[in-house]
Amino acid sequence: MSEPFIKGFFDEGTNTVSYILGDPATRQAAIIDPVLDFDHRTGDAATKSADVVLDAAIAGGWRVVKILETHVHADHLSGAPYIKQKTGAPVGIGAHVRDVQRIFRPVFNLTDVSGDGSEFDELYDDGATFTIGELRVRVMATPGHTPACVTYIVDVGNRPYAAFVGDTLFMPDFGTARADFPGGDAAELYRSIRKVLALPAETKLFMCHDYKPPGRDHFAWETTVAEERARNVHVREGISEDEFVAMRRARDAKLAAPLLLLPSIQVNVRAGKLPAAESNGVRYLKIPVRLAG
Repeated sequence: MSEPFIKGFFDEGTNTVSYILGDPATRQAAIIDPVLDFDHRTGDAATKSADVVLDAAIAGGWRVVKILETHVHADHLSGAPYIKQKTGAPVGIGAHVRDVQRIFRPVFNLTDVSGDGSEFDELYDDGATFTIGELRVRVMATPGHTPACVTYIVDVGNRPYAAFVGDTLFMPDFGTARADFPGGDAAELYRSIRKVLALPAETKLFMCHDYKPPGRDHFAWETTVAEERARNVHVREGISEDEFVAMRRARDAKLAAPLLLLPSIQVNVRAGKLPAAESNGVRYLKIPVRLAG
């Protein structure tokens, strides 16, 4: 079996990496974590980022058969519905998206959100498998950043070749994602990372984000299990769960909310669908307001 085709597309506005994962034998492909452009200052949405990925798929002769979300993103709106409209491919996510929906449905009073994940076409339990052409993909639940986080592991032969880790890990010089969102848990994140780092050392790891830390002058999103074990500044070999949890909690307490947190959650628990238009034909997102005291 030949190695899969993998190409990343970096959206600098949200620091998000979307991917085409393709099977050269059948020309079938998945698009992972597509982005919908959104200007929170004006409410304008656009499909430029998603079109870059779609155009590359068309130019490469790929037939998109799946759209995969690694989790309910809190920093960008998903472009999955647009990709689905253009390709007919189903949208899949980890089955614990139900938990995320139940957490955030009352926060935004989202009476149109099911709580059972039915907004998505496919829900993946831990250990689930599916194929993209002749590629075999395994789903590993990796909660901690959110309850619904999953890692998609692509096997070649009997060995893991690549894993798409979402926000579970970042590049070794940046570390790991926050764990302070509702439903997040730093200890659970540590254990999820250890599951990823138990994969063979040569397994390629593909990040969902990069933030170009001080000392690096370029964006990067591909590394390996061996590099993460040896050099990850938060969770390399020798760092205990207690040390990680203490670091993560202290760091998270100082982090501001992501710029697109409020619109992203409302849209992404709906599988990227925007709210229905109201009587004037306009769609609206909500901003919860809390008065001090």
